[in-house]
Amino acid sequence: QVQLVESGGGSVQAGSSLRLSCTAYGFTLDDYAVAWFRQAPGKDREALGCINRDDDTTLIHGSVRGRFTLHRDTAKNTVYLQMNGLRPTDTAVYYCTAEYTYCARYTSIAEIGHWGQGTQVTVSS
Repeated sequence: QVQLVESGGGSVQAGSSLRLSCTAYGFTLDDYAVAWFRQAPGKDREALGCINRDDDTTLIHGSVRGRFTLHRDTAKNTVYLQMNGLRPTDTAVYYCTAEYTYCARYTSIAEIGHWGQGTQVTVSS
């Protein structure tokens, strides 16, 4: 069964770190660009960053640049979102998706047709 599963969320204090996982089942994640998104209560879904296929170069969006990074573990068929210096404003459900493309050509949020269950991150002050 082809599936992409997010995990690793939790409740932490401001300033803490968390590492979220995006694990693929039934396909090789290395062949895909992987993007992370989040949706806070009452807000639109927001793109956070993307890691490319082939060379693993990353594109991190301005709102989290300098605090969040992306890494790929080929052996575990997983892409990680490392989040440092967490703030209460980072509280959201976090999602990942994978596309057989490159980050520069990734589908826009509005056109992504399927989302997983996501993983909840709650940051308290």
